[in-house]
Amino acid sequence: MQINQLTRVYRYDGIDLPVPPHLADDPQGLRAYHATLYPAILNAETVDAGVTGTNLVTEYRRAVGTKG
Repeated sequence: MQINQLTRVYRYDGIDLPVPPHLADDPQGLRAYHATLYPAILNAETVDAGVTGTNLVTEYRRAVGTKG
C-alpha cells in the first residue's frame, strides 16, 4: 500500500487560485480572500471536483439563473 499526500487546489473559471499558507486550513477565510480577487466567488457554490494527479481540486462555480 502506498500513501500519497494530496495538495488542495482551488479553481475558479479554469484558473488555479493562490492559497496563502496562513489560510490553508480556514475554508471561510480562504473564500473571503479569493473573493477579493474575484467578487463573484461570494455567490458561487463550492464543489469538490475530485483528484487530478496529486491535487484535490475544489471549484467555485458561479450561480446561474435569472434575476427577479
